[in-house]
Amino acid sequence: MILSSMRKNGLILTLFAIATTGAVTLVQLATAEQIALQEQKKLMNTLSQIIPNDAYDNELYLDCTQITAAELGENQAHTLYRARKNGQNVALLVQSTAPDGYSGKIEIISATYRDGTLAGVRVLKHKETPGLGDKVEPEKSDWIHSFIGQQVESLNDPRFRVKKDGGVIDQFTGATITPRAVVKSVKSANVYAQTHFDALFDAKNDCAGVQ
Repeated sequence: MILSSMRKNGLILTLFAIATTGAVTLVQLATAEQIALQEQKKLMNTLSQIIPNDAYDNELYLDCTQITAAELGENQAHTLYRARKNGQNVALLVQSTAPDGYSGKIEIISATYRDGTLAGVRVLKHKETPGLGDKVEPEKSDWIHSFIGQQVESLNDPRFRVKKDGGVIDQFTGATITPRAVVKSVKSANVYAQTHFDALFDAKNDCAGVQ
């Protein structure tokens, strides 16, 4: 009697697991295209925020290369988008990772013009403290816009630090670790972009065919 009941319950649980797994799979398949489209729109929106639309005439999300470099943080591939106008190399939009945020890694993208100046910076992902570290988001404060027009002379450039460390960039009230990590990562990405500018434009396109 007990064995019969156990077999019956086991069969019910198995059928339930198969049904729920199948339902989840069907939902994923049905929404995958829509999710990809939304992610593409979000990416295009972010890219268009850090460099003026009239500065380039190509589709940024279709012109990129993948680079693994210590200067960009973490031992992982980072994506670099290339802005061109009339066939000329205009700016590199470089993803980088700051490993030393207050609450972990901070994913960043910064745009560097050919002359080395920064067009803009955005934080793509972070887990910083709400009300303090999240001021890296443009919706929370104007701090992220302070990079526009800045240029790093070298990795040892003493100006490109937060003011608490003797530099020219403000930190937040009550939070220094987060802006310090972002500034350090943007500095490295900017120097990397300046150093390899034309070579990165000549690198193979890893976004070709993405629609």
